[in-house]
Amino acid sequence: MQERLQFYIDGKWVNPTTPKTLDVINPATEEPFARISMGSKADVDKAVAAARKAFETWSRTTREQRLAILQKVMGVYQTKYEEIAKAISMEMGAPMWLSKAAQAATGMGHLAEIVKILKDYKFEEKLGTTNIVKEPVGVCGLITPWNWPINQIVCKVAPALAAGCTVVLKPSEVAPMNAMLFADVLHEAGVPPGVFNLVNGDGPTVGEAMSHHPGIDMMSFTGSTRAGIAVAKAAAETVKRVAQELGGKSPNIVLEDADLTKAVSGGVMQMMTNSGQSCNAPSRMFVPKAKNDQAIAIAKATADKVKVAPPDSPESVPGVIGPVVSEVQFNKIQALIQKGIDEGATLVSGGVGRPDGLNRGYYVKPTVFANVTNDMTIAREEIFGPVLCMLAYDTEEDAIRMANDTVYGLSGYVQSGDIEHARKVASRIRAGNVHINGAGADFSSPFGGYKQSGNGREWGEHGFEEFLETKAVLGSEPKAA
Repeated sequence: MQERLQFYIDGKWVNPTTPKTLDVINPATEEPFARISMGSKADVDKAVAAARKAFETWSRTTREQRLAILQKVMGVYQTKYEEIAKAISMEMGAPMWLSKAAQAATGMGHLAEIVKILKDYKFEEKLGTTNIVKEPVGVCGLITPWNWPINQIVCKVAPALAAGCTVVLKPSEVAPMNAMLFADVLHEAGVPPGVFNLVNGDGPTVGEAMSHHPGIDMMSFTGSTRAGIAVAKAAAETVKRVAQELGGKSPNIVLEDADLTKAVSGGVMQMMTNSGQSCNAPSRMFVPKAKNDQAIAIAKATADKVKVAPPDSPESVPGVIGPVVSEVQFNKIQALIQKGIDEGATLVSGGVGRPDGLNRGYYVKPTVFANVTNDMTIAREEIFGPVLCMLAYDTEEDAIRMANDTVYGLSGYVQSGDIEHARKVASRIRAGNVHINGAGADFSSPFGGYKQSGNGREWGEHGFEEFLETKAVLGSEPKAA
């Protein structure tokens, strides 16, 4: 049993104000493998005080000083890469192949991107006789989720530090071990005391204390829409800046001119990746009604071949999925699968219960529903598991209308054999990200959503600028004669 019972505050690992522990459960075994402490408002107060003190000096560092630190962070991160990947696999169930190739890799990707941005970013620009200056927003409270844990931590912490901000991080208490390792990375790299602080805990206690705190200037939150609303309400009392990346129910439109086999099979596999636990997963697949039967057959053949196995087993090779993160998530997914059956959707593959041969662990059958209508519960709610909904459409206009008929707007997907056709349809999807023909992630492009999928953007230069204030210094330049 690993024990990490301290918080990282003001450059040191310190004991919590009030001892209270939580076991971290391995979802593959349902057994605890680590123990952490749960923080309180008093711990948040200490972390914020350290961050405010450090902001006075860190905000005045030069670009070159911050670059040097971030480059050291990259070097130390690489030495702990395997350890971070293993921690993620154990705490949230990602297969080791995925944890190494994608989960841990995103941390390095965001660090490299922010270093590139910081090298050339223009913090000052002239506008007539006025000087426009970009300055750090202040002390930032960061709340991150369990599904892509180090990705969300680094895509917030790296730009915040690069901008000259100081931070207080509350990682998910469900998957906290990678965050503790990242704190070790920052400490070893020489990040000054108080610039980065970490307090473990739950949302109603530590998260709420951060959101209310008058010493925090900005909250950056990734998680459910329900929790995001709570953060925004609490932050409103002190008029904080709030950036949110929330839920999704992303449409995947397979157009008439798409390669049907490639589009449908690719969509199924993308939905199953990370056991469906991605906010931008293509969870609603729209197919032409004339090709519906053929598309269903392709989806069934693909889903039936998706293997489920323990994350560290020899069977866990690329394409194999692991468990979902917790008993709470497992029960929620099972209930929604049953809801799909009860509401009349056609169960094509998978269904309720664990896959054959897996009697322990939070494993879910790769599941595909067809003949789903957009008013069904499984088409409206974010399932956050390996469950795909297939909807048939009569016309392209119908597909676009149904795709946009959701409270969410995080991502969209368009499959077409004609790139111009795909672009035209993509332009009409009300979402912050639209992927054409299976295009993957781009660390330099903005990530975020429309509607109830949040506000603000992460990743790349757009994500960096979320942590900057804009100051106009009038009369800085002499008037022309």
